[in-house]
Amino acid sequence: MSQAEKIIIADTPLRWQDVVAVARHGAVLELSGQAWARIDNAQAIVQCIVSSGERAYGVNTGLGALCNVSLKGEQLSQLSRNTLLSHACGVGAPLSNEQTRAIICAAIINYSQGKSGLHPQVVHSLLALLNHGITPQVPSQGSVGYLTHMAHISIALLGVGNVNYRGQIVSAHEALAAENLQPVVLGAKDGLCLVNGTPCMSGLSCLALADAHRLLQWADVIGAMSFEAQRGQIDAFDKEIIALKPHPGMQQVGSNLRALLDGSEVIAASKGIRTQDALSIRSIPQVHGAARDQLEHATRQIETELNGATDNPLLLGTPDNYRVVSQANPHGQSVALAADMLAIALAEIGSIAERRLDRLINPHVSGLPAFLVSNPGVNSGMMIVQYVAASLCGQNRQLAQPAVLDNFVTSGLQEDHLSMGTNAALKLHQVLENVTQILAIEYLLAAQAFEFLQEQRFGAGTHTAWRLLREQVPAYDQDRWLAPDITAAATLLKNADLLHNALPNLR
Repeated sequence: MSQAEKIIIADTPLRWQDVVAVARHGAVLELSGQAWARIDNAQAIVQCIVSSGERAYGVNTGLGALCNVSLKGEQLSQLSRNTLLSHACGVGAPLSNEQTRAIICAAIINYSQGKSGLHPQVVHSLLALLNHGITPQVPSQGSVGYLTHMAHISIALLGVGNVNYRGQIVSAHEALAAENLQPVVLGAKDGLCLVNGTPCMSGLSCLALADAHRLLQWADVIGAMSFEAQRGQIDAFDKEIIALKPHPGMQQVGSNLRALLDGSEVIAASKGIRTQDALSIRSIPQVHGAARDQLEHATRQIETELNGATDNPLLLGTPDNYRVVSQANPHGQSVALAADMLAIALAEIGSIAERRLDRLINPHVSGLPAFLVSNPGVNSGMMIVQYVAASLCGQNRQLAQPAVLDNFVTSGLQEDHLSMGTNAALKLHQVLENVTQILAIEYLLAAQAFEFLQEQRFGAGTHTAWRLLREQVPAYDQDRWLAPDITAAATLLKNADLLHNALPNLR
C-alpha cells in the first residue's frame, strides 16, 4: 500500500480496513471540511458552558468520584493536563507501533463525530503523530476498558514521555521538535475527551479483524490440504448436503473446499476407502463456517462502535441551543463481547487444526510414514511440532475465557461496572498469533505429507498452496532445525496479499 494513500473522514462510516490502512500500512489520515465543522461546533458549545458557569461533568467539574467538585478559570486547563498525567499509569511491555496507531486513528474517528468538544488543535496534533510517524510508547496493561492507553498516547502531545520516532525510542519533546511541532496547550474538557471513550478497544479490534479474515481463509486452504493428505471422503462437502444446513459461513467454506480440491486424483482414487472420516476431517465446513459467522457478527459490532460517539458527557445541538448529556457511551460492552466471542471462535480454529495435524503424523491413522519422515527412528521427523501446537491450543483455552465477565469497582463506587474490552481485544491478538503458529505447523505437515503422494495429481488450489510453501521451505528429508521452518510458514500466513494473488477466487 502506497504511503500516498489517503483515508478521509467525512460523512460516511469508516470500515476496519480504513483503520488498518492507517495503522499498519502508513496511509495518511485526513478530515474533511464537514468533520472539522462538527468539531468546531462542539468546541463552541464547551466555550458556552465555561462562560455560563453551568455545571457539566468533566468540563468544569472533577472526574469520576470527584464529579461534584466545581472548577473554573485556569483550573480547567490544569484539570485537562493533570488528567493526562495522572491517568498515564499503565504497566507492562509497550504496544506495537501499529497497535498504538490504530488506537489514535479510532480516537480521531470518534472526535470527528463532533459530540466530544475538544479543541480542534488537539485533533490536528493527534493527526500529526500519525502522519509524521511519531508513535507514543504505550504500556499494554492497566486498562479496564479505556483511560490509561489513551493517556499515554496523549501525554506525547504535551512533549511528555517517550515515543518511537524513525526507528528509535526518544523523548516526545525531541520528536516534536524534530518535526517542528509545538506541544499542545489544553483547554476545558480536552483532557477528559482524550482519555474517554472506546477507541482503544475499537482500534485494537480492527487490527484483529484484519488478521482473523486472513487466517480464516488460510484455514480453509490448509484444512483442504490435510483433508487431501488423509484421503478424505469428498461427499461430506457435497453442495446439496451443505445447503441443508444454511449457515452462511458454512456455505462459503464448503464452496472454498470444493474449489481447492477440484481435480484431485488423490481424492478421486480414495473414494470409498472408509465409510466416514474422523470429525476433525469431515466437519471443516461446520467448524470453520461457524467461526466465519462469528467474525461477521464481530465486524458489525466493532464497526458500529468505531463510528459511534463514545465520550461522556456528549454535546448535542449548537452553541445557541445545546444539551450536555452525561451517559455511559464510553462503556464498551459491545466490543468486549465481540472480541471475547471472536477469541473463542479462533481458538476453535486452532483446536481443530491441531487435531488434523496430529492425524497427519500418527502412523496408526495416517497411512503415511511415521511422523512424516522417510527413515523414522534415527529421525524423529515432525513428532515434536505437534507438541508445540498442543501447547498453543492449551494457552488458547485460557485466553478464550471471557474478559467481559471480570468485573471490578473503580473510582469510589462511581465506576462500578466495567467492560474490560481492552483486555478482551489484547488477548484476542494473542489468540490470533497462536492460531497463526498452529496453522503454520499444519501447513508444514500437510505439505510434507504431499511429498509421499506425488504420484497422483493434487487439487487445483491445494497444489498451488503446496508449491507456495516449497518456494520458502524445502521438503523434510532428515532431521534439521525445525523452528525456522515454522517461522517461514507463519510469515507466509501473515502476508496480506500472498493468498489473494495465489488463489484469487478464494473467499
